[in-house]
Amino acid sequence: MIAVTGAAGFIGSCFVKTLNEKGYNDILIIDSLEQDDRWNNLVTKRFRGIEHPEVFKRKCSEGQYDASDISALIHLGACSSTTERNAEYLLENNYRYSMAMAQFAMAHDIPFIYASSAATYGGGDQGYDDASSIGLRPLNMYGYSKQLFDEWMIDNGYDASAIGIKFFNVFGPNEYHKGDMASMIYKSWKQVMSQGYISLFASDISEYPDGGQMRDFIYVKDACEVMWKMLNEKSPKGIVNLGTGKARTWNDLANSVFKALGKEIDIRYVSMPDSLKGQYQYYTQAEMKKLQTSTSAHDFMELEDSIGDYVINHLQDSTKRYY
Repeated sequence: MIAVTGAAGFIGSCFVKTLNEKGYNDILIIDSLEQDDRWNNLVTKRFRGIEHPEVFKRKCSEGQYDASDISALIHLGACSSTTERNAEYLLENNYRYSMAMAQFAMAHDIPFIYASSAATYGGGDQGYDDASSIGLRPLNMYGYSKQLFDEWMIDNGYDASAIGIKFFNVFGPNEYHKGDMASMIYKSWKQVMSQGYISLFASDISEYPDGGQMRDFIYVKDACEVMWKMLNEKSPKGIVNLGTGKARTWNDLANSVFKALGKEIDIRYVSMPDSLKGQYQYYTQAEMKKLQTSTSAHDFMELEDSIGDYVINHLQDSTKRYY
């Protein structure tokens, strides 16, 4: 049985879909469904059962689960809000709970794959190379909570047998419950449908024109295919970037949404809110050598094609919105 924490969330539910498509239904869903619509992410999925994260942790600590029950632990559950201000909440969810999951997996020699984040790189002053994950300077508490766990894994030597995935800007179906943390592709589609234009942040830095800030956007379907390969290939070990290795501008993103909808381009630039100033990444691009020289290498979709698939086959088709 494969145990997946955060399995009702965005990436988690899409990975459960990937497992089902590969013919694997022996899955334990570990998540708290809360009061939002993430339960929709599990509709049509095939799995053995659902457990609350705290119940699963207790059962692991009490010896109710071991390697005879769980063949792999995919730990994707976390608070993913980059604007969350409650540091203790982030430490409990993203650091201490992750420690418990890792200790359980390592104690029973269970393959362990977990979600780190490109937010650990901060402003990118030290680059975006996954060759080293020590001493990075995140810009927010979310990134710091992920950095703390990465360094804890390294300090304990667990990175030699586990895989930590530094997700870059993932977008795609099943992200609808994320509110402000949903991707700009989803927000842009909603803006076009409601007001006819897309609002992007104006630039405060002369090197970047308005809308010219750059991100490494990766489609969730690509991300899940890579995770499937990692699960089967058990490579590459350690902390690994998962982007496309190709930075694109917010203008590229907006233009692709308009193209998918067959509408005239209308982009309007707004000032960045004070809450984001000093925490905003103007450029991210994953160094992909570690992944692409491993047996889990992958050919990623172009941004225009992935946005087209998302908009046309999910957002515009309400019967197929959930993946």
